[in-house]
Amino acid sequence: MICAFCGVFGGFRAEAETLPPHHAADGFRNNYPHDPAQSFWLWKWEQVKHGVPQPPPGGWNIPHVKTDAATLKANATEPTVTWIGHSSFLVQLAGVNVLMDPHFSQRASPVQFAGPKRIVALPIELDELPRIDVVLISHNHYDHLDLDTVRQLAARNGPLFLVPLGLKAWFNAVGVERVEEYDWWQSRSEGALTYTLVPVQHWSKRTLWDANRTLWGGWVVQGGGLKLVHTGDLGYSRDALDIAARMGPFDLAMIPIGAYAPRWFMKTMHVDPAEAVRLRADLRAHRAIAMHWGTFERLTDEPLDEPPAVLAAQRTAAGLAAADFDVMKIGETRAIVRSRGD
Repeated sequence: MICAFCGVFGGFRAEAETLPPHHAADGFRNNYPHDPAQSFWLWKWEQVKHGVPQPPPGGWNIPHVKTDAATLKANATEPTVTWIGHSSFLVQLAGVNVLMDPHFSQRASPVQFAGPKRIVALPIELDELPRIDVVLISHNHYDHLDLDTVRQLAARNGPLFLVPLGLKAWFNAVGVERVEEYDWWQSRSEGALTYTLVPVQHWSKRTLWDANRTLWGGWVVQGGGLKLVHTGDLGYSRDALDIAARMGPFDLAMIPIGAYAPRWFMKTMHVDPAEAVRLRADLRAHRAIAMHWGTFERLTDEPLDEPPAVLAAQRTAAGLAAADFDVMKIGETRAIVRSRGD
């Protein structure tokens, strides 16, 4: 589906006088003013000069368990969430199996012989998953949109892919036809659930020449008496307050806590744990689960097992209990409980 006011970006073009504010003549932009993006190459040069955090003796402390695939396959009624690692989740809700930003490859990279490598083994293989009904993609960065994963999912049982505006052409080009693209605030109902793409402060780029040519966002999922939000990647902005005003409160929010260092480079597009705690409050989420940490090396400069400790300190400072903003083990499955007060 393409919004009525949209033409094509990359493959389509829109008339300037009908563009909504976050549309530009050559792509998309964020809703609110923010500092300009800093130099990726300067960051990489600093890594060359100063190095990157090295694992301590015995390796990084990343709690993980093997996912109980049989239980997931047998579950047709209970709402659950399983953290597969990084920003990948399996949500089972109202008898529907939803994958969010699935990534099952060994590297978050355009090639599998170089680039950020997985440091914790997959807790479940793709072919061990239950039937997947819907796949939600937040944006096109390689740690969120993985070609091999997409192709395998499409070949396995042909789920419906819901993606931000401009990404449908990429899916069609790699052989995936059951895909629909959406603008911010557009919704799609499929079975018992409704999915809405919501605005967040981030960006998109997959090649040297396509910066911000496709949209980015978070996803709200409603159904079965529950309301969830997966924010995708984001920098701190007023967008979370807008999401809460239009769609909150939420029973559960999946919010990034990692990839925040160095702050001079990451701040505009990646929240740190203190901002993540503020996001939970802004979204009016009764509970939150941390994501976007502890899975791939070389995506960031903080030690890979640091984010949960920083989150714990920020949570305490905010007067929150551990359950209010918790950290799951990679591979862990938990029940989703209705907890919001509408």
